[in-house]
Amino acid sequence: MRVSEAIATRRAIKQFDPEHQLSEADQDRLIELAMQSPTAFNLQHWRFVVVRDPARRQAIREVAWDQAQVTDASMLVILTGRRDVWQNEAERVWRDAPAEVREMMAGAIDAYYRDKPQVERDEVMRSCGIAGQSLMLAAREMGLDSCPMDGFDFEAVGRLINLPDDHLISFMVAIGKKANDVWPRPGQLSIDEVRRVDGF
Repeated sequence: MRVSEAIATRRAIKQFDPEHQLSEADQDRLIELAMQSPTAFNLQHWRFVVVRDPARRQAIREVAWDQAQVTDASMLVILTGRRDVWQNEAERVWRDAPAEVREMMAGAIDAYYRDKPQVERDEVMRSCGIAGQSLMLAAREMGLDSCPMDGFDFEAVGRLINLPDDHLISFMVAIGKKANDVWPRPGQLSIDEVRRVDGF
């Protein structure tokens, strides 16, 4: 499937075939592709929580407005990110760069994030958003469907997955085989309404 076709045919699916299974190899492939997504300073903020335990999925469904895709999809991924990754991983993710580049990046990263909690949070959200789209498009290429989700109690889900204090949840993605065809797109804005040239 061409990338443009994957973009055009991706829809937020609400009803999944609960009998459909995804192999561990296919699940690994999806996460590996999502990991190719860009992140600021190559910090790779994201941590992908793949929820496999049926009881935990049911508990998440209970704090997610009882949305069936939480339990019925073949794969449930909670996209989280580590806020302080810039303090702990910068040296490791630049380890293969020339020494002068490593030194330059260390200073730039520190200057960008230090004492800026909003920047930390924003970067987690941006990184997870890009990775989530990569995940959904990779799923579409594999003939799968997906649903990005933010309709849940973030604090409750955080407790259910033992989210560390230095992490944030961005959103969840349910992946599997759709159970029913979806209705046509309900209404798209025109390009002239959303495109601005050289400013507003």
